[in-house]
Amino acid sequence: MKTRAVILYGLLFLSVFLVLPWIGPESIDPGKIIQFLSGNNTPDGSIFWLQRLPRVILGLLAGGALAVVGAAFQVLFRNPLVEPFTLGVSGGAALGAFIAISIPKLLLTWGPFSTLQVLAVLGASLSLTLIYRLAHRQGGVSIYTLLLAGVTISIMCGGGILLLTYLSSPNALVVFQRWMMGGIDVVGFHELSALFPILLPGIGILFLHANDLNHIALGEEMALGHGVDVKIVQRDVFIGGGLATAAVVSLVGPIGFVGLIVPHAVRRLSGYDQRLVLIGSFFLGGASLAVCDALARTVLAPTELPVGIITALIGGPLFIYLLISRIGK
Repeated sequence: MKTRAVILYGLLFLSVFLVLPWIGPESIDPGKIIQFLSGNNTPDGSIFWLQRLPRVILGLLAGGALAVVGAAFQVLFRNPLVEPFTLGVSGGAALGAFIAISIPKLLLTWGPFSTLQVLAVLGASLSLTLIYRLAHRQGGVSIYTLLLAGVTISIMCGGGILLLTYLSSPNALVVFQRWMMGGIDVVGFHELSALFPILLPGIGILFLHANDLNHIALGEEMALGHGVDVKIVQRDVFIGGGLATAAVVSLVGPIGFVGLIVPHAVRRLSGYDQRLVLIGSFFLGGASLAVCDALARTVLAPTELPVGIITALIGGPLFIYLLISRIGK
């Protein structure tokens, strides 16, 4: 049953990868796509290989990462309302990105990396470090303090953003507001290569502790009785989730609801085994965000909506439904 569920989630993920690059306001000739690979720089080939395919891949990776982090955090903190941005990661990343945007001289690129991405990751990393230091005690990490510290750091970063908003030029404000809406706007595969050095280790850490999360879901005392070092798992999941979220946010901005809704959907469909939940969340989260991005670039074509608007419009009602169904039980 578990193998069948993983295969179904994987087939959905693969179907989205194969189908969505063909969907868009402009129709594409398959023959010209093949010609592009042979060196004939056709417009249809450029649209497919340099615009649609990279966007679909980025949507699959970003949505999958956010959903996996949400699934792991909800178990770690034993709170169904926790998502990747609860711990102040998005606040630190947003502040770092806004610093780069508000000072045009800082907007530089080095290979696949840009100043905006580097400062966004740095802001998120500093937030994570500060939160962890505040929550760390001699006996380990206090989950309660971790949540409070995350909320506090988010408020502080929000204050820094308000200060920069007051001091920045109108052009910088427009760019930052668009970034805050979330957008999978990538051309070519150059920028995607900046995602992997941070994203892959972060997700790898979460999958490494999937079985440990099964024990922690039953309670810390039960996990300790099964030989799980709870404090180490808490630390590793916190760091891994923070790295994955920082990598995604630095490239696409803060996109909400994917990390909150998708893990709940997977648990309802496939049960509570975290080994299956994490894999299913990655596949379903990636497919969901890629589909939302396809809607964002086609529903008002030729105008493109920020994908964060689509996820909020779809995720909000779904979350309300989940709340009502939980209350009904």
